[in-house]
Amino acid sequence: MAILNLLIVDDEPGIRSGVTRILTDFHVDFPFLEEKFTFNIKEASSGEEAIEIIDSNPIDIVLLDNKLPGIDGIEVLEYINKKQYDCNVMMITSYASLDLAVKATNNGAYNFVPKPFTPQELKMSVESITKNLYLRRMTKQMNTVGKEIRFQFLSILSHELKSPINAIEGYLNIMVERQAGNDLEDYDFMIQRSLERIKGMRQLIMDMLDLTRLETGKKARDVKKINLVELLKTSRDTMLPMAIQKNIKVNIKAHPQDVYYTADRQEIEIIFNNLLSNAVKYNKNNGLVNCEIKENENSINIMVSDTGIGMSKDEMSRLFDDFYRIKNEKTKTISGSGLGLSIMKKIVEEVYSGTVNVESKVDEGTTFTVILPKNDKTTQV
Repeated sequence: MAILNLLIVDDEPGIRSGVTRILTDFHVDFPFLEEKFTFNIKEASSGEEAIEIIDSNPIDIVLLDNKLPGIDGIEVLEYINKKQYDCNVMMITSYASLDLAVKATNNGAYNFVPKPFTPQELKMSVESITKNLYLRRMTKQMNTVGKEIRFQFLSILSHELKSPINAIEGYLNIMVERQAGNDLEDYDFMIQRSLERIKGMRQLIMDMLDLTRLETGKKARDVKKINLVELLKTSRDTMLPMAIQKNIKVNIKAHPQDVYYTADRQEIEIIFNNLLSNAVKYNKNNGLVNCEIKENENSINIMVSDTGIGMSKDEMSRLFDDFYRIKNEKTKTISGSGLGLSIMKKIVEEVYSGTVNVESKVDEGTTFTVILPKNDKTTQV
C-alpha cells in the first residue's frame, strides 16, 4: 500500500483523537491503481507546532482548523503556500463563513469543511482530497516527461483502437438496418469478427498495462520456485481453442520431466503465452508447434518453433519494437497489439538477465529461443 502523511492541526484533543481513530484503518483506492492509499497520521495542537512538523517532515495532506492559539490556520495556509510545499490542505473549523472560505481557497486550500462532521463525511472529504492530490501529482509528472513522447504514445494508442472500433460500428449499422436479411445466421460472420476485434482491443489494453507496470516497476513481484513444465502446459491449454480452429498440434518436451526455476509466475506466464500465441497465430493450417524446455548446468533453455509463415530479415530486425506488427498479405487478418514480444523480451533481459534469439525462414517457420540464467540475481525482489 502507498502511505500518505496526514497532519491534523486542531487545538481540541477530542477532535484530533477522533479524526485519528476514524482514519487509522481507512484507505482510499482507485479502480485503475494496484496500490491503496493509507495514512500515517500526525497531530499538532497549534499553528506553530504544525509549521515545525511541516518544515521537518514531508506532509501530503493537512486537515487544518482555523481557530488556533497563536497564529491561526489561515496564516499556516499562507506559510505552506509561500514555501510551495507539495501538499493538499483542507480547512476544518466551526467558525465557518463565506469570507473565510474565499480567503482559504485563494491561499490554496483544496476544500472547506465545517464542524461538526460525521465519520462518513470526514472519510468522503479525505477520499476526495486524496484523489485530487494523486491526479495533481500525476499531471505534474506527465508534464516532465515531455509533450512529444506523450503525443507519440497517444497517437499510437488512438490509431490502434480506431480501426477496430470503426469496424465494429460498421457491422452494427449493417445489422441495425438488416442489410443482410432478417435471419440471425446471415450476420454470424459480422458478429464473430466484432468479437475478435473486441478481443484484440482488450489484449492491447492488457499489454499496455503490462508494459507500463514493467517499465515503472510498480508491479509487486511474487518470486518463488515454480515448475516451468506445468506452467507451459497451462499456457498451451489457454491457446488450444485457437490451435484447434487451425488444426495445429502443440507438442511439449522437457529435459528432465519437471524443470524448476525461481521466478515470478506471472512474468514467466507472460513469456510463455506470447511465445505460444505467436507460434499458433502465425502458423499455417494443419501446422505444428514444438516446445522444448531443457535444463543445463547454468541456464534454462526454452525453445518454441512453428511451421508457420516465417519472417524476412527486415521483419526480424524490428520484431521486438513496441507496437510493431508484421503487415503483409498473409498477416492482414491476424490481430495483435504489437506489444507482446516487446514485453516478453524486456522481462527476459531486464528482469532475468536472459537472452532471446529468433531464427526464421519465409514460408518455413520460426524458432524462438529464450535462455534464462540460473543465478542469484533472478531471485531478487
